[in-house]
Formats: sequence, structure tokens, C-alpha cells
Amino acid sequence: MSIFDVLSRFGTVALLRFVGAVLLFLVLHLLRIPFVLLVRVLEGVLRRIDGYAIRQASRPPKGPINDFFHHTTNSREGEPHVYA
Repeated sequence: MSIFDVLSRFGTVALLRFVGAVLLFLVLHLLRIPFVLLVRVLEGVLRRIDGYAIRQASRPPKGPINDFFHHTTNSREGEPHVYA
């Protein structure tokens, strides 16, 4: 069915509504593109931040964990620590 068949069968108003719906569809999809790109960039940045946080959290401590007490290394497990 051509445009002229639609115009003769349904009238000008129906043809204008159809063209308006198609144009609205195209405009909405064109407006959507920047948001999709922004979401992709944010996803990449958040993945890098997440990886950095995981690397930092899974690293063993470099120094003593409790700075208020002196740590002894010669005590056996299960025995109380003797702090001098």
C-alpha cells in the first residue's frame, strides 16, 4: 500500500498521525543515543574503580594491624601474648 492509497482510503489526518508517530519514534531514538553512550562510559569507569577497590582490599597488610600493642612473633598459637 502506497502513501497515496493510504491518503485516499483513510484521509489526510490518518496519514499525518502515522508520519507523526514515525517521526516521534526516530526523535526519541536519536535522543537516546547520548544517554546510552554515557551509561557505557560510566560502566567502564565503575568497573575500573571496582577492580581497584578489590585489589586494595585483597592485599595483605604491610604493617601491624593493631598499632596500640607491641606484637611478639615467638608465641605459639593458642597461648596468650605477653606484652612488655
